[in-house]
Amino acid sequence: MRVSDQQVTPPVHAQGASARGAAEATANGMKPADAVSLIDVSKAYSTGRSQLLALDKVSFAVRDGEFVCIIGASGCGKSTLLNVVAGLDQPTSGSVSTAGRRVGLMFQEPALFPWLTAGRNIDLALRARGVPKAERQEKVAELLQTVRLTGFGDKRPHELSGGMRQRVALARALAQDADVLLMDEPFGALDAMTRDLLHDELERICSERTLTVLFVTHNVREAARLGDRVIVLSSRPGRVIGEYLVPRSGPRRIDSPQVAGIAATLTDRLREEMGRHGN
Repeated sequence: MRVSDQQVTPPVHAQGASARGAAEATANGMKPADAVSLIDVSKAYSTGRSQLLALDKVSFAVRDGEFVCIIGASGCGKSTLLNVVAGLDQPTSGSVSTAGRRVGLMFQEPALFPWLTAGRNIDLALRARGVPKAERQEKVAELLQTVRLTGFGDKRPHELSGGMRQRVALARALAQDADVLLMDEPFGALDAMTRDLLHDELERICSERTLTVLFVTHNVREAARLGDRVIVLSSRPGRVIGEYLVPRSGPRRIDSPQVAGIAATLTDRLREEMGRHGN
């Protein structure tokens, strides 16, 4: 399957958060709102007497309930883009808006406090939000159940597998009560089977909670497996050079012909860009 390179609107399909959000908006006679909007965003870093341009006039929007993947060669500014959306870094020029929505973060490394249990790591995010102590224990239990870790709340990180630690990190991100979840290669360090299982879990959670997700990855199959839309960035400086609508026809599998076809299209585009940049 070849996917055309085009500016697209978020898809409406039978499964997933994007489908539900778009369907509800359509039923009410409204268009889905933009949860994240970037307009001509550039980011430059000072390196002695010169400047390194990481992002160059990046513009796109992510609708409520949409799952958008960002791919590109190493060093193209993918992580910088997430940092700018999260407010951890400021753009040199242009504008970024999340329209007052709460933003949560999840990175490749779980970054759990090793001396705290899984439950206490999640509890910290609830405390930071000001959730009363009387409510936190119940919410921690709910979040552990959400990520399929019921019974593991008293385990410390070293007692958990890599996939389980990432589930705790996901629960901690959800504890921020985020409307928008920013994910920076969260499954990149995991083995293929564990990664595939966590893809299923993430898809289920996004559907149940109608989360908006901006997901950075270097893995084209992962992008094709998860995304409603895939945005391709150029080699440094990062510019949007392609947007691909990813159609759905039932549940996706990482090894399905549909995902393989979409991944091939994305790979061809990246190879073309890397070849151009190399020359």
